[in-house]
Order: sequence, then C-alpha cells, then structure tokens
Amino acid sequence: MKLTKYTHACVRLEQDSRVLVLDPGTFSETAEALDGAQAVLITHEHGDHVDVPAMVNALRGSDGLAVFAPAGVAVHLREEAPQAAARIHTVEPGSTFDAAGFNVRSFGGQHALIHPQVPIVANIGYLVDGNVYHPGDSFIVPDGLSVQTLLVPIHAPWSKISEVVDFVIAVRAPRAFQIHDGLLNETGLKVAESHVARLGRKYGTEYTRLAPRESVEV
Repeated sequence: MKLTKYTHACVRLEQDSRVLVLDPGTFSETAEALDGAQAVLITHEHGDHVDVPAMVNALRGSDGLAVFAPAGVAVHLREEAPQAAARIHTVEPGSTFDAAGFNVRSFGGQHALIHPQVPIVANIGYLVDGNVYHPGDSFIVPDGLSVQTLLVPIHAPWSKISEVVDFVIAVRAPRAFQIHDGLLNETGLKVAESHVARLGRKYGTEYTRLAPRESVEV
C-alpha cells in the first residue's frame, strides 16, 4: 500500500489502482489529494479535517466517489451536494465497511476535549486494511487488534506531549508517521518528535517524519 502524506492531517492511500483519502482539510493540498479518489474517510467536522467546498466539488465531479463520515458531516455534505446524497454514508463507532476496496473499521466516538467551554463533536478513527490507523482528533486506541502503521497527531490544541507519547506507547505499532503538524514551526516539531521517537522506540515503534507530498510503502 502506498501512503502519501499531505500538509497537516490529510493522507492518501493507493493500492492496485484504488485510491482512498482521509481527512482532506483546508490546511492540505486537497484538490491534489482527491484527484482520482474513489472514497474519502472523514474523522470529524472541523475545517482542518474536511474542506467542505472541495468535497462538494469532488462529489459533483465524480459519479463514483463515496464519502464516509460522522453523522453531522454526512448531513452537511448531503445538504451541499444533494445529487450525491446516496454516496455519502454515515459512520458510527464499532462498524466495519468497504471503501474503494479497502476494509475499514471505525473506532472512538468523540473529539478530544479542547476546553470545557468548547463543544465536543463526534470523531471517528479509521483502521484501513488492518494496517493504517488514523485517529482523527483523538487518542482512541483500537481494541482487540494490532496496528501496523500509526498516524500520530503530533500537536493539537487538545493535547500535550506526554499524551502523544502515551498514545504511541499504547498502540505499539511497528512504524509511525506524524499528522496534525500544521500548527507547529520547524523548531516545535523537532522538540515534539524527539520525545515521540526516543520513547516510542523503547516500546518497539519506529517514528519517521514525512514531508508534505512524501510517499512511503506500508
């Protein structure tokens, strides 16, 4: 499986001419990530994880594009792109489904707490083909299985570095790459990554930074 990271939280997965995109948000190279995609997984409603106008354009431009998202996002997209309503699917935690020929399992349920005065929204983490796990804005650990490739929210308004490290240790995937890095400059990213890489390695996780548009085989 080919994994391509885009700026911030967006990732594109490709295998055997099948293309699945996760969280094409406003911080990312959304049009490029969505080009040729057959399915999109959206973790939650925040703009840095879903660029609604770009998604609407993509749905209008492709009769085969399917979208899977929490209820609030799915409802909004159906309102904005009613002609594609049948291809916009609501996802609940604990479900299993097919997206562009990839097997997907869903986990979690809610976004991590930012502040008691900031409303909590629904958030779904996705495990693709028993391999790549994208938690969205949460540290939900998939239960009852092993993750091979972990996408780590390296920095967010709702986290601190000890929680990031604990998440990596809890999942114990053999390899990990960063997501949710769009709010850090190079200095801050190095500081956060040094802790994740050093402590994660003690528990069997090899952490590697990917540049925007960089691809790896997983």
